[in-house]
Amino acid sequence: MKKRSVSICTGGGGPAEPVLQLDPCDCTTKNLSGKAEPVASAPLVLRLALNATARACAEERGLPRRALDSTQGKPCSVALLGLAFTMAEILLSLTIIGVVAAITLPSLTGNINERTWNTQRKALYARFSQAIPLMGAINGYADGETFISAGLNKVLKINNVCDSEHLEDCGIASKITTLNAGVFSVPSPFLLSDLNSSMVSYSTSDWLGNYSQSDSEAVAFESQAGESIILFYMPNCQAEKGETSYHYAQPKVCLNMIFDLNGSKGPNTVGKDIGIMSVLYPSDSSVVMPYPNINDAGSGKTHQEALQLCKQQDEEYRLPTRDELTSIFVNKNILGLPMESWYWSSSVKSATTAWDQSMVTGRRRPSPKTEKIRVKCVKRF
Repeated sequence: MKKRSVSICTGGGGPAEPVLQLDPCDCTTKNLSGKAEPVASAPLVLRLALNATARACAEERGLPRRALDSTQGKPCSVALLGLAFTMAEILLSLTIIGVVAAITLPSLTGNINERTWNTQRKALYARFSQAIPLMGAINGYADGETFISAGLNKVLKINNVCDSEHLEDCGIASKITTLNAGVFSVPSPFLLSDLNSSMVSYSTSDWLGNYSQSDSEAVAFESQAGESIILFYMPNCQAEKGETSYHYAQPKVCLNMIFDLNGSKGPNTVGKDIGIMSVLYPSDSSVVMPYPNINDAGSGKTHQEALQLCKQQDEEYRLPTRDELTSIFVNKNILGLPMESWYWSSSVKSATTAWDQSMVTGRRRPSPKTEKIRVKCVKRF
């Protein structure tokens, strides 16, 4: 391979004086006539390569670390030990970095927050799933404050308890953004009917007997892990009674909670730092934390089609259980879901029937799997 040469020059105010020809290093560019071009005018990538080559040559021969030849009677501007950039190049680089950062940073931050919230939700659900069975029967307490102080506080560490008119003292935000981007203003006092009026206005009797639910007030507490939790307590909640026909879901709800994973810091949005959790049945309790998709997956679907439709909608979604549907029904207003009529659950009663629920009245019933019913999917945790 033919070896080429390079001129290394001294600095100074006058014309550059070549002091040594180095072979095989070539640290200048050449035009067609063979005349050396100014290194400073070479493309940036080439200048980087030339600089590295010149450094290697100088170090190999023990030469002074001086500048490359300008060949224009000016001091050399590209140092052997570090490439000099023009102001235009620096500004252009900073502009590109700024644009890329502006595009990617919000997405990156959002992904980090989402992973953090998912981890916190799972931890909160795990704590309640383990704590509730340790309490024995969870009905029969006088009110929500008594339930928290005399019952829940024995199995979970609680830092502070606030009544319905002072929820903000427990870190509860005054406004919550719903799934449909609406705003739910937390009232004072905060009543169960504010979540769904059908919780207290439904017919008080069915084939299982009479039941009445007062319009209870919320209480709030702060957990030791930093969550702020609004709690509605229903002391007269009922156990499963071997239901084989339609019945109301309302009497089965013992606790309903709205949690904020980071207090009033924000974004105070359902599906992010805000979520719901319900406990059904006073003993052998079912603890559920549904995260529903804002949009229905479909209408007029058989049970088998409903199961498949949730998988097709998103691999992270599935058909909700019967108790998860009840939790969504209870919290309909704060979720911001204008749900219609009957929805399939994944809970099966027999080989030919599965449970569905009315999101208008709260009734639950076993229906033939071939019946055509609406579909709402929930996210997996």
